[in-house]
Amino acid sequence: MTNYKSEFMKIMRERGFLHQCTDESGLDEKLAKEKITAYIGFDCTASSLHVGSLIQIMILRWLQKTGHKPIILFGGATTKIGDPSGKDESRPPLSDETIEENKNGIRKNFAQFRLDGATFVDNSEWLEKLGLLELLKEVGPHFSVNRMVTMDSVKLRLEREQDLTFLEFNYMIMQAYDFFKLSEDCNCLLQIGGSDQWGNIVMGIELGRRMRFKQNKPALPLYGLTTPLITTSDGKKMGKSAAGAVWLSPDMLSPYDYWQFWRNTSDADVGRFLRLFTELPIAEIEKLEKLQDAEINEAKKILATEAAALCHGREAAEAAKATAEKTFEEGKLGEALPVIEIEKAELEKGIPAFALLHNSGLAASAGEAKRLIRGKGAKLNDVTIENESTLVTMKDLNPDSLIKLSAGKKKHVIAKPV
Repeated sequence: MTNYKSEFMKIMRERGFLHQCTDESGLDEKLAKEKITAYIGFDCTASSLHVGSLIQIMILRWLQKTGHKPIILFGGATTKIGDPSGKDESRPPLSDETIEENKNGIRKNFAQFRLDGATFVDNSEWLEKLGLLELLKEVGPHFSVNRMVTMDSVKLRLEREQDLTFLEFNYMIMQAYDFFKLSEDCNCLLQIGGSDQWGNIVMGIELGRRMRFKQNKPALPLYGLTTPLITTSDGKKMGKSAAGAVWLSPDMLSPYDYWQFWRNTSDADVGRFLRLFTELPIAEIEKLEKLQDAEINEAKKILATEAAALCHGREAAEAAKATAEKTFEEGKLGEALPVIEIEKAELEKGIPAFALLHNSGLAASAGEAKRLIRGKGAKLNDVTIENESTLVTMKDLNPDSLIKLSAGKKKHVIAKPV
């Protein structure tokens, strides 16, 4: 389908957000005629979302910008179960306190992206009140085990002969009930999720139809839309860098490092990522993606700055850009480089270079830090560290009483004695 009537569906298609839709023409017609309510769910498994969730956040922003009503659903209850979709093993259980802390952290992520028009709900508000007998009686009859085991989230685990707990098996029932509940209470007609959520979303639509039929009510026009799995041109899944997850929270990843993540985009991904992760006009993106050779680096800077501005604000994004330019193009220290504090007493004793690299976050482990040094990839104040056992001391402070640590050409941290 190409001739869309609604602005939202046109944006979804031309920017690359659309993977599957239960009724593409019907949804487009509905969106063109009226403002509807749509929801996306997020389980509270960490205190911050990472870049892997960014495609859903961008869709929430487009829903808001096109006048529709986004609902953000926190999986306060489903986090306790664990979504088996795309997983090889069960999720470690989290305490109620940890889930609540994670939910508060994730809520800050949405504030970063200025989703002030969204409604926030938590499925623990209804799932934890739903007794087992009530669930079995009211919802159970509408699910066929024969059908459930054909869903990818279950089928793939069973084919790999990996354990799937009864708890996880019921996750799709919980998610389906969420859609039914939101459609009844909030007139929510659209659920959006990643491609691995397709089966769960379809189950939710079917549950809504069957529950209302049982109640002698006319069926609501419910729709499902999924986004593609976003991978880089070399086949790697979005969301992680060599140093670990690319977190959205500035407390877990500095705006500078976030900017650098996007700056390091491969040439082949620039146009696609500009469409997905910025709100630049398509006409401007088409010009940028045509740049070749050294000029493509300017497009990467624009991608990095626009993506960072959405997440951390324009001021932080411009500061990160200025720091990168000073660091890489002028050979100076920029103000936005990440800063770690080290005890003066430790520095006076001497800290092994590999330990400092690991503690600064430039290496994921002590072993990786040692390999980095042996490969001549680590620097102290722009001088290559020759020996992994080299001690970093107060003598290594620069004229500003700081120490610059580098891993490769693009990762830098400032160590500040306190």
